[in-house]
Amino acid sequence: MAEVQTTTQSGELTQRFIEFVMMQAQNAALFLGQIPNPQTGQGEVNLELARMFIDQLAMIQEKTRGNLSNEEAGVLRNALANLQMAFVEVSQAEGGRIPAADAPEPPEAVTVNEPPQGDAASSQPAEMPPAGQSSPAEGESRKKFTKSYGA
Repeated sequence: MAEVQTTTQSGELTQRFIEFVMMQAQNAALFLGQIPNPQTGQGEVNLELARMFIDQLAMIQEKTRGNLSNEEAGVLRNALANLQMAFVEVSQAEGGRIPAADAPEPPEAVTVNEPPQGDAASSQPAEMPPAGQSSPAEGESRKKFTKSYGA
């Protein structure tokens, strides 16, 4: 009986986690103008607030790494990747290019058979050459995006 109860509680927690991620994603989409404001019926863009919600989802992804089910990790990864792409598109449409420090971090490279999460080497994303290049060993270095808060 305890096994059935544990499974039920685990399923409920998974559902709550997914609902939480989707709520955060909806808030980000609202501030990216993808969802109309319920009061005005118009899409409104507030990149600062959208970035805050996207950064929160990225923080949740980092802090829960290795502790999520495949379903939870997939929902979070997809929501974050979609929001990051939308942020870049909206910010470019709003006023040109955004500084790298203001852009949300790009999604990590995902491999089909990821090693277990406890290994230090597995925490680094797999590097893939950009389109048009065969490998990073050709002498060109890839720019890494970083996030800066203040000063």
